[in-house]
Amino acid sequence: MGAWASREKVIALTLFPIVTPITGAVTRITFYFNAPDKLDVARKLAAKAFQGGRQALVYTADPAQAQAADQVFWTAQQLSFLPHVRCDHPLAPDTPILIGDDPDALGRADVLINLASEPPAFFGRFERLLEIVTADPADRERARARFRYFKERGYALDTHDLGAGGA
Repeated sequence: MGAWASREKVIALTLFPIVTPITGAVTRITFYFNAPDKLDVARKLAAKAFQGGRQALVYTADPAQAQAADQVFWTAQQLSFLPHVRCDHPLAPDTPILIGDDPDALGRADVLINLASEPPAFFGRFERLLEIVTADPADRERARARFRYFKERGYALDTHDLGAGGA
């Protein structure tokens, strides 16, 4: 009987939206389409999260993408600074914006900005998941797969067309 109870729990988790443990709410998912530059849009969204008192993880699937995101965050605007470090940095627990692949490095699971091709397995612990999609056909196809993934699991999805006005 224990095996059946465990199996039912797994089935329930894969069929229904996951409730965030901190707020008890379902993760809000927003897709930003037609992004002219994925990393710059990620920087702008992280800035909005920071200005709103939120912590954010800019999720990258590989170290090269994390390095590129870190570079954009450092060099994008000369007169404004976004406090950010990589997930493995000693100051990560005290920094509101992290770049990398470790969700446990954040103090609070407020905003997850996904730069990876697949949905991060841990997205359900965040209040918000932001997906950024460029006009590149391959990126759009991967985004459609993620969109279907979330839709099939019962998540309400918001979309914003950045080609019609920006982030």
